[in-house]
Amino acid sequence: MLKVSSSPHVRSKDTTDRIMLYVIIALLPTSFFGVYNFGMRALILIILTILSCMASEWIFEKITKRPNTLNDLSAVVTGLLLALNLPVSLPYWQAVLGGAFAIIVVKMLFGGLGQNFMNPALGARCFLLISFTGSMTAFTYDGISTTTPLALLKNGEALDVSVMDMLIGKTAGTIGETSAIAILIGAIFLILMGVIDLRIPGTYIITFVLFILLFSGHGFDWNYITAQLCGGGLMLGAFFMATDYVTSPITPKGKLLFGVCLGILTGLFRMFGANAEGVSFAIILSNLFVPMIEKITIPKAFGQVKEGK
Repeated sequence: MLKVSSSPHVRSKDTTDRIMLYVIIALLPTSFFGVYNFGMRALILIILTILSCMASEWIFEKITKRPNTLNDLSAVVTGLLLALNLPVSLPYWQAVLGGAFAIIVVKMLFGGLGQNFMNPALGARCFLLISFTGSMTAFTYDGISTTTPLALLKNGEALDVSVMDMLIGKTAGTIGETSAIAILIGAIFLILMGVIDLRIPGTYIITFVLFILLFSGHGFDWNYITAQLCGGGLMLGAFFMATDYVTSPITPKGKLLFGVCLGILTGLFRMFGANAEGVSFAIILSNLFVPMIEKITIPKAFGQVKEGK
């Protein structure tokens, strides 16, 4: 005799707040390195952006008389991710404005966690980049204004770029994008904890490398390719923002297709666009394709046959 309980049959101990806690822990290496690399101003920006996101969510829910959701830690994750995507020289008030935009406009106005159509942190970053281009593209290192490695590559100055410095993090950039090693440490933690898998980031990275090989004009220059992978927040975006549960496909084939879209769009923006980065716009644009991707990749129900024309 078989005893069959009512659905759902698959249960997990993982809750939203536990998953968010794992993401926060995974972001600690790159956060600590960002503070070490850029000083106390980076820590202040991180704290202000997180507080801005938490306060915006709390105030919005008070005004609209919705249940308090701060305990799920999603606002903390949004604030931390946004801060790691900001230059350390950004005025504090702009970081606070970005946190409010991420929560109120991108997240809460569309129904809250699980209803937003794009990643809130990246949506806010693109908003700040469009609104305050000067301050969002002003990078400093050791107190000196300088250009990022990707900007040097874009200007044809590949010989001035040190891949080892990009791996370690001794370069200009946003607070959390400079050290590829710190980002990968956090990514490995998320993979081991089962929070993310390699379908999206793996397909993203492979597609981007193939695009670079075909269209960059540098051929099999692996120093150039590695610099492209380590710079511009690609690793941070691939492992921590493209894998966002809400704004990425849930079907296995959909995840692969999503990764391909990310790789192609990032390559297009970097190789043929005016901006040297491209990851943020590639992810939020691909977020818009997710409903269509899921529709064409959803598995057929058992026993269902394809309708005739």
